[in-house]
Amino acid sequence: MEHEFTSFSKGEDKEDKFEDAYEIIPAAATMDLVSSLEECTTGLYLFLNNRFSDAIHLLYPWSKNSIYHALIYSILMVVKAFLTFDPQDIEIGMTATKDALRVCNNFRRKSRVLSFSRLVSKQGIKAIKEEELHAEVCYAECLMLKSTVTFIQDDSMFSFLKSGINIGLSYQIYKDCQQVLTQIPDYQSKTYRHLVGGIKFGLGVLNLLLALVPPRTLKILNVVGYSGDREVGLTLLHESASESHINNIFSVLVLLFNYNYLSIAFGVEKNHSSAVENLFLIYLQKFPNCVILKFFHARFSMLKGYFKHAQLTLEECILIQNEWKQVQHLCYWELMWCHIFLLEWKQAYHYAHVLFQNSRWSKSIYSFAKASLLAVLPPDFAKSVSEDMSSLFLSVDSLRIRILGTSVPIEKFVAEKGQRYATTAGWFTAQPILEFMYAWSGFRVVSQKLELISTWLSIIDKGEELLQETPNKEYVIDDISLLNLLKGLCLKYLGKYSMAEYYFSHVIQMEKLLKYDHYLVPYSYYELGILYYLKGDYASATKTLENIKNYKDYSMEARLQFRAHIALEQIAKEKVI
Repeated sequence: MEHEFTSFSKGEDKEDKFEDAYEIIPAAATMDLVSSLEECTTGLYLFLNNRFSDAIHLLYPWSKNSIYHALIYSILMVVKAFLTFDPQDIEIGMTATKDALRVCNNFRRKSRVLSFSRLVSKQGIKAIKEEELHAEVCYAECLMLKSTVTFIQDDSMFSFLKSGINIGLSYQIYKDCQQVLTQIPDYQSKTYRHLVGGIKFGLGVLNLLLALVPPRTLKILNVVGYSGDREVGLTLLHESASESHINNIFSVLVLLFNYNYLSIAFGVEKNHSSAVENLFLIYLQKFPNCVILKFFHARFSMLKGYFKHAQLTLEECILIQNEWKQVQHLCYWELMWCHIFLLEWKQAYHYAHVLFQNSRWSKSIYSFAKASLLAVLPPDFAKSVSEDMSSLFLSVDSLRIRILGTSVPIEKFVAEKGQRYATTAGWFTAQPILEFMYAWSGFRVVSQKLELISTWLSIIDKGEELLQETPNKEYVIDDISLLNLLKGLCLKYLGKYSMAEYYFSHVIQMEKLLKYDHYLVPYSYYELGILYYLKGDYASATKTLENIKNYKDYSMEARLQFRAHIALEQIAKEKVI
């Protein structure tokens, strides 16, 4: 029986819902292109039903001889590497990706004097074999995959630049294959839809990725001559996710990650289309127990301000599978934030502690989170859990990890803050958690619940009063400026734009008096620029955001450059419309 991902448009759910029909998956004795697509689709069904080991065991035997087995197996290994952050798993993921590139390369056309599109235009589609075209698309996808693994494995600048070259080559291959398909509109094949879907997926991801990156960074990566269009990327991914082919689930996952995380961290603040959520709900209906989809369901609830509902869903996710514990760590992280948003400090501390004990991702961030939460809890709580707030703050620096030979910016930021809060007095007790929330775009997540924003605003107001009563002369301008930035943010979400503008501008006016937190000025320019954008004053928004380019060497600089670039691109597009 052929199992394939359905086309998820209305009225087209033509296949039976996958049930755990295969308790023991028989190993295939032979493997052609059609059979490999069928078996890999079965493997993905197993994966989406939380049978991770079964999926891997099914795919591995043919991963050295079948392009789709090699591709899907390497994707699952890379997903596991990103979840565990274990050096051994990262190495396995990179090895699987290199093996997949070799397998795909073995099936690619050997003589490449002409590009595929030029060859087809001269000699027709019979000039190339169907398997060669599939190998080309899979090879391009493996190049993308290898580039992503490089970011967490290799600490040399040479490898960083090499990953940029791989992205450029992948883009070229996808564009060439796309051109081939335009030349053969009447081409009929059982596997044709997998080519179309694979190309849409690849070009969708690359457009989205390249649209995020400022031109200056593209030059450093050596991806010269390429630029991405975010809307084109999202459209291609949505089409890919809505069609029946091997890559559609990956298209959905990229869309979900973009909507739930990238857009929150880097995007401008206007209402998103419900198209992604509608598509997601169809997949969730098909795979109701998929822990990854249920996790995103919880995240959707969080972005709507339904934090209690999100907590229940995350708790279900933790119980639903125990094989990949790192998925549980994702749930602990979001549970921690749900409790922070709701000012439930003890519960938030519990999950920060669980993460510190069990997760490899960033013990420095977990340590800072624990210390920040102890700061707002009664002193006897710290004694009851045998922890010391100052010791935790001091430990943040020694727990940092390095990627590409350099510190992770957010870890460097919390390490500096940990040192400050451990060694000085006179700061407001909620100050660390407020700054932590801002660094993780927490206020953006809470913004859908105006009563919560009002509660946080009252905390900020109380902090400002306390700082003015008993100021630390060394830090008072920096501390008050932080609270003014956050006050402006809350007022913006409450629709009080004039008051918000006053507080953002006040931080900018304090620029020459700041001693340590120089990031506050460029970030205030950003928030002020977005405020003008929301008011429809595109000229002032552009001018304000352009000011960010005048600042260098401040905390979380790269993140703000990405944000400003995306905002300016969005404004430029809307001005044309």
